[in-house]
Amino acid sequence: MPKLVPQAELDAVLQAVDRFPEGASIEDIGGAIEVKLPRRTLQRRLALLVEQKRLTVEGRARGSRYRLPAITIAEEAEKPEPRGETYIPISPEGEAVKQAVRQPIQNRRPVGYNRAFLDAYRPNDSFYLTPEIRQQLRELGRSPDGQRPAGTYARQVYRRLLIDLSWNSSRLEGNTYSLLETERLLELGEAAEGKDAREAQMILNHKAAIELLVEQAAEVGFNRYTILNLHALLSDNLLADSQACGRLRSIPVAIAGTVFHPLEVPQVIEECFQHVLDTAAAIADPFEQAFFAMVHLPYLQPFEDVNKRVSRLAANLPLIRENLSPLSFVDVPERAYIDGTLGVYELNRIELLRDVFVWAYERSCARYAAVRQSLGEPDPFRLRYRALVTDAVSEIVGRGMDKKVAAAFIKRRASEDVPREDQARFIEVVETAVMNLHEGNIARYRLRPSQYQKWKETWR
Repeated sequence: MPKLVPQAELDAVLQAVDRFPEGASIEDIGGAIEVKLPRRTLQRRLALLVEQKRLTVEGRARGSRYRLPAITIAEEAEKPEPRGETYIPISPEGEAVKQAVRQPIQNRRPVGYNRAFLDAYRPNDSFYLTPEIRQQLRELGRSPDGQRPAGTYARQVYRRLLIDLSWNSSRLEGNTYSLLETERLLELGEAAEGKDAREAQMILNHKAAIELLVEQAAEVGFNRYTILNLHALLSDNLLADSQACGRLRSIPVAIAGTVFHPLEVPQVIEECFQHVLDTAAAIADPFEQAFFAMVHLPYLQPFEDVNKRVSRLAANLPLIRENLSPLSFVDVPERAYIDGTLGVYELNRIELLRDVFVWAYERSCARYAAVRQSLGEPDPFRLRYRALVTDAVSEIVGRGMDKKVAAAFIKRRASEDVPREDQARFIEVVETAVMNLHEGNIARYRLRPSQYQKWKETWR
């Protein structure tokens, strides 16, 4: 397997090049980069970024000069929002954060880690979630298993949770596996053809981390054992330095696309990490506790990479422990999640990320709580493509497709019949419909019981 390249190093190289609009030599980049690299390592990183078309190069040998492509991060921020961009309903405060973090990067003030943001939080006196929100989420997420042993509810929905959370959390990191490809990987161990091995590793790492949360629900919590081991499981075979798995970082890191500069001093990182854990552990309300983790673990960046993944799974710790509906980030748009996270990084504003958290939990409850049939009004997307979805599901069953063939078929149908901006969502909707088929809903897709039973024998 090829040696993995730390994303933090590539991001640091891109940030260094961004300081030289007229182009930078390798000496310029070496002097400006925040993560110091040996010259030969820097040359390899530059070659990789050129190969990925994230940098352009002019000249040869010592005369080579590197530039960002014509479309840079800053210019992307200046572009108007795509027509029909998938987002979520947000509050006026969330909208203000969204507009602020979408300003061109050169218009946003560089900031470092603000320790006062953490120090000002007092467990059970300070709240990021209002009483109304906490009550609303509790009513949505409660289950009949509230008084049973920790993790009972998560075990009942384990198969669905494993696939949903592994896929959605990986998707928010740019993973291109489809829902069906994820299911096939998790259940049969079969990686999708033509995909990067890192993507399969990312999903399998999620499986191992979710197993820890569910199997040890009564023991895990906001302590060093749990969070360090979550990181070790989620980062396994994904970091260049295997010793960095499950360890707090001792090197600086840079984050592309933001003006936020994380802490660099290892001793301070250690102090703040323990402060985050102690504060989270002292919070009584499970939803406040979950959201606090989503805010402060990525903001601190305690690990070399994989910080956001750790925070998303850590947010499930109190929910699984108290037999509440888990949070699997179903349908969360990647851009909304990134904008909310940038609001924390650059502004110490939690409103947009809070909007994402609340909306995501509502969607997850709709997935797992049998007492709720749907959320609010019917989904306009599903209404628009109802006929196409029905036809696709009917054909998959009628032709007796297995998971591998069905995944390819759905992608092909999307590319042929659905506008480009809707294709990813269409694939997800069809895959979810197929995975949720049972004897009680097959009539919706014009299927006979005999067709369904015959197809079930091949669905692997």
